Amino acid sequence: MTSGLSLPELENRIAITRGNIRQLTEQAAASLGAQDDERIADRIAQQNDTLQALIQERDALLQKKKT
Repeated sequence: MTSGLSLPELENRIAITRGNIRQLTEQAAASLGAQDDERIADRIAQQNDTLQALIQERDALLQKKKT
């Protein structure tokens, strides 16, 4: 995944995604229904995938700047 974002933009997206994961985790803890738990778990997994892709892109950008 290469979004073409700058380093500050990537850092901002990473922070936002981490915040989303934190909020979803809080929602899961407060959830009462199994159906809600499954939906929230799917959203957490999606956000984790996004986070990992952003971190990889950021790390590649940082590595490129070093060379």
